[in-house]
Amino acid sequence: MILLVDDDVAVRTSLGLLLKQAGYQTQAVPGAAEALAAAEATPPRLVLLDMNFALETSGADGLRLLTEFKRRWPALPVVLLTGWGSIALAVEGMKAGAAEFLTKPWSNEHLLSTIKTVLALHAPAPAAESVLNRRQLDARHDFAAIVGQDAGLLHVLRQVGQVAATDASVLIEGESGTGKELIAEALHRNSARRRQPFVKVNLGGISASLFESELFGHRRGAFTDAKADRVGRFELAQGGTIFLDEIGELDLSSQVKLLRVLQDRTYEVLGDSKPRRLDIRVVCATNRRLAEEVRAGRFREDLFYRINLLTLRLPALRERPQDIGLLVRHFVEQLRTTYQRPALQVGTRALHWLQEQPLPGNIRELKNAVERAVLISGHDELLPEDFQAQTASLSPSSAVAHELPAPGTMTLEELEEQMIRQSLAHYEGNISRVARALGLSRGALYRRLEKYSIPFDA
Repeated sequence: MILLVDDDVAVRTSLGLLLKQAGYQTQAVPGAAEALAAAEATPPRLVLLDMNFALETSGADGLRLLTEFKRRWPALPVVLLTGWGSIALAVEGMKAGAAEFLTKPWSNEHLLSTIKTVLALHAPAPAAESVLNRRQLDARHDFAAIVGQDAGLLHVLRQVGQVAATDASVLIEGESGTGKELIAEALHRNSARRRQPFVKVNLGGISASLFESELFGHRRGAFTDAKADRVGRFELAQGGTIFLDEIGELDLSSQVKLLRVLQDRTYEVLGDSKPRRLDIRVVCATNRRLAEEVRAGRFREDLFYRINLLTLRLPALRERPQDIGLLVRHFVEQLRTTYQRPALQVGTRALHWLQEQPLPGNIRELKNAVERAVLISGHDELLPEDFQAQTASLSPSSAVAHELPAPGTMTLEELEEQMIRQSLAHYEGNISRVARALGLSRGALYRRLEKYSIPFDA
């Protein structure tokens, strides 16, 4: 049973009919006393709570009732209903334990999808699923692209298996190079949207001035440089999944625009005032701790709660050293075909040496190290020396100092491009470290990478 709490009889009637048609049993009440009595008599599966069900519109009554629900039934999911102008109130409700919030007027499709998702996330998982090993997980889900058996990684994969079939918004946190994009792809491949598009957007490489054009698209003539129509990333992802990578790099003004789209599930193409409906699943990723960014005022709290119905935290490679051997063998197997060296293998001593390295660039750094070792090695078995040689060549202490080019032999842009390429090689493609070393923001670095057509891993 779903309990509806709203003082407006028209809203209660409308919601009751909608949910009945969707196959849910409901009970509708106008206020706090009736809601608590109804929950005591018949424990609901979910509560749909209007934040302003009393005469006053401060939302205080709604927060008090939410707090009482969570005190008496801590596991009971509560979905809040509020007006767009009261989003700050909804954020207070999320802090108090609400599962999700929706704004009025709501989209029937989005409301039903939210209820289905919240019920699925709060359904008790069978005890056996919490201890599934890697072989059992692979039998149930498509995790073929993900290599590893570490307990921390398996915990993430179990969570992916639990939520993939829902439309829950997922936030993936982890250091650069830990495989966040692979987890996002796994969420898509194991969902009902798997036959629809999976669209990747690197928000760190999009300037604030181009944000709306890139994500929502534009019509020819919408602004000075709009020479032709452009299809936005949201439209490309329609029916499927959009992966918003590096969301922590988004400026505050763009965060407001993104929040409105994710909240209303509608958007407008620049130069075309007709609203368009969205039917997508949103997965975000960041190498920052967004909760800390919220506290520092660099990330909007309301957007934070909108994108992280569930947060997945990927362990760094140094936290799962037993997986290094599996990853190296996986990379070597791929490189046998790439470089047509069927006898290629990695020695035990080399594996032990790699397991002792800090590898701050995580899986991306390890993959690059293996490929370089294959390229410089003159034999089919990779030895520690093959990896140590490249490490020494990248060490600042052992590098030969290079003088600046003579005036007139290289333009400033050519010098900038060369320095970026050298820094990428030195820092194993770790974008964050390269940006810090060059004194640039990640967004500024991404724009230069695109300007000089320098390949990089997002």
